[in-house]
Amino acid sequence: MVIQSNKERDTVLPFGRFTHSEIFHQPELWPATLEIVRQSGWTDQTDGRPVVITGAGTSAYAAAAIAESWPNAVAIPTTDLLIESRAELERRSPHFSDSGLLISLARSGDSPESLAVVKRLMRLSPAVEHLAITCNAEGQLAKTHGVIPIILDPRTNDRSLAMTSSFSNLVLAGLCLRHRPEIEKILSALCTTIQQRLPHLESEAERLSLGKVDRAVVLASGALRPLATETSLKILEMTAGRTATLCETFLGLRHGPMSFLNTNSLVLCFLSSSPQTRRYEEDLVSELRQKQLGRIVGIAPHDADRSLFDHWIPASAPGCPDQLRVPFEIPFAQLLAYHLSLRQGLDPDNPSPMGAITRVVKNFEIYDQPAEV
Repeated sequence: MVIQSNKERDTVLPFGRFTHSEIFHQPELWPATLEIVRQSGWTDQTDGRPVVITGAGTSAYAAAAIAESWPNAVAIPTTDLLIESRAELERRSPHFSDSGLLISLARSGDSPESLAVVKRLMRLSPAVEHLAITCNAEGQLAKTHGVIPIILDPRTNDRSLAMTSSFSNLVLAGLCLRHRPEIEKILSALCTTIQQRLPHLESEAERLSLGKVDRAVVLASGALRPLATETSLKILEMTAGRTATLCETFLGLRHGPMSFLNTNSLVLCFLSSSPQTRRYEEDLVSELRQKQLGRIVGIAPHDADRSLFDHWIPASAPGCPDQLRVPFEIPFAQLLAYHLSLRQGLDPDNPSPMGAITRVVKNFEIYDQPAEV
């Protein structure tokens, strides 16, 4: 099989040119994201105060990935914050209303919840400081008075419906707020390695898409759980729901969700960098093999047991702790979703031709709430 360059491939693709380009240019943009965060002066300025990281949909999963690496942070989707009582917010993040920091993540910054949550918290908790990481300098969130914006490279503002480059760069930016020194040491080598591997990852993704894939299960543990959740959503979005997806932990799968699997299911296993955690994960995979449940794909560090898997994809950032791996492992999952979309005869740039979902959630009624709520 001859692998074309990204530019050559984009010129001949019948569908999904934006999505393909946006997946492939991620390693080129990660250093720019690191530099933007560095220049913002916001690294290590949280001083131990309570932090809530928020977003909707994919941005909520990005928030969860960041919070996994941040001891005093909690991820709460805007879709929860919009309707939650102040007492419930304080239960999740004690003292947040008195001295907290809200970090809003957004690709466009124009989703109804993004703005409504910021305005609601400004009214209910004036002491809370507001920071936004967004891919769109022209979005309403970036222009909201009282919000300090960190605006990423405009090329992260994906033109396609599904978030790809925006996801990895939002996660990386949030991780850099807390872990910039560690990331600075590894990022250049990771970018080079992943850029070189992308054609091979695409070849593997395309090969996996050729079989019957009407169900996909995505498994991960601990800090990699947001990676699995986002992978599940990408497959669901890009196949217009024609591939049903389920996201679970390895240990949680035994408690009922295993009934979702059949012999044709695709099982994506994001294995941990921790050998201790992998012992439990590999036991579960061994059980799936014994029960002949699914085609099992391992995305794993080199010292995992390859014999357990039908397909083996070396992890892109195996030397990193799990809490830093999410932005670097997602490109393979995005490429798989992309090729599953093509196999369904869909356009990955707009996989919802009937408009069930849109690039930016359409406006809906935001209801006034009592001041004490």
